[in-house]
Amino acid sequence: MKMFLLGAAAGYVLGARAGHTRYEQIVRTYRKIADHPAVQGAAGVVRAKLGEKLGERLPFTHRPTVAHGPDGQVTSGSRRSGLS
Repeated sequence: MKMFLLGAAAGYVLGARAGHTRYEQIVRTYRKIADHPAVQGAAGVVRAKLGEKLGERLPFTHRPTVAHGPDGQVTSGSRRSGLS
């Protein structure tokens, strides 16, 4: 029974570590895509078209710009406190 619990604990730790690494990789890839100028331009066009259709009823149209470093983390001085 002890060996089973020890094996389960080791598997959990190793899986959690691999899971976190994979999560960080996915986040970095998402940020690269989301920050690409072509994607930003397309998102702006979509927001403008929705704004024409919905007017002021469109929620969450103001998105503050946040700079990300090469490691995917928010760079210093670019954080905003509070909600916009």
